[in-house]
Amino acid sequence: MTIKGLSKTFENGKVTALDSVSFQVSPGEIFGLVGPDGAGKTTLFRMLTTLLLPDSGSATIDGYDMVRDYKEIRKNVGYMPGRFSLYQDLTVEENLNFFATLFGTTFSENYHLIRDIYIQIEPFKNRRAGQLSGGMKQKLALSCALIHKPRVLFLDEPTTGVDAVSRKEFWDLLKRLKEQGISIVVSTPYMDEATLCDRIALIQIGKILAVDTPSSIIMRYPEPLYEVRSGQIPRLLMDLRNYRNTLSCFTFGEYLHLSFKEHHPNALAEMKGYAKGKGHQDIEARSVLPTIEDCFMRLLKQN
Repeated sequence: MTIKGLSKTFENGKVTALDSVSFQVSPGEIFGLVGPDGAGKTTLFRMLTTLLLPDSGSATIDGYDMVRDYKEIRKNVGYMPGRFSLYQDLTVEENLNFFATLFGTTFSENYHLIRDIYIQIEPFKNRRAGQLSGGMKQKLALSCALIHKPRVLFLDEPTTGVDAVSRKEFWDLLKRLKEQGISIVVSTPYMDEATLCDRIALIQIGKILAVDTPSSIIMRYPEPLYEVRSGQIPRLLMDLRNYRNTLSCFTFGEYLHLSFKEHHPNALAEMKGYAKGKGHQDIEARSVLPTIEDCFMRLLKQN
């Protein structure tokens, strides 16, 4: 799949949803589109599944042009939208049979594709979809997206709102699907899920900030990074953001992640002295390795 310069605006050009987005996805790859709500992930997915036309740019999916060959693309992609969109008054089995029929196939013909998923929801096959738990709805939606044997699978924030166990199970399923040669494009607002992808694109306000493997993006983080905390984190955050040698400082769990404009052997000691002068007597600080979230925050600052 190749995407070149896709752009989209709304409200007569006043709101930019996508700004010249470009990247490639290789066959049999799990590609993550990582960014917060409002970054443009869903708009991009709606374009790539031929539900929305771009203002400019182009994309080819499995060799088919996104605009010209939209009918062929619809036959060859699976799409799992962010909101559960199956028929809630139909049972699990009825939903699967219905979507198989739409694509001219049968549940039994492509059972091997969804077997690992279906065996987890089979005990509930006669239950209405609207009565399933969040994790079971997720598995049913994925089964329906796979039932016609797509070559490319689009998953729009599939783990939002499900528990931690279901999230892990879901990603294990994606790894097994990848082994079948299916290209998987998955969007997520969770930075920790970025490391589960082969490659990722970091996106914010419709712009791609970086495209690479998670490890390569992390390795490019240029400055030493420290985690810092005290008994008054909110006030420490404000004080350190006003510190003359602070390059960036943001909350990260119970810590602050801090990097300096000028790094030298005494930089950490000088920061502690400054913080103590502001009334912070219980400062903890140590060196830490950057994460994808740290890289994302730094790229935001640059852009």
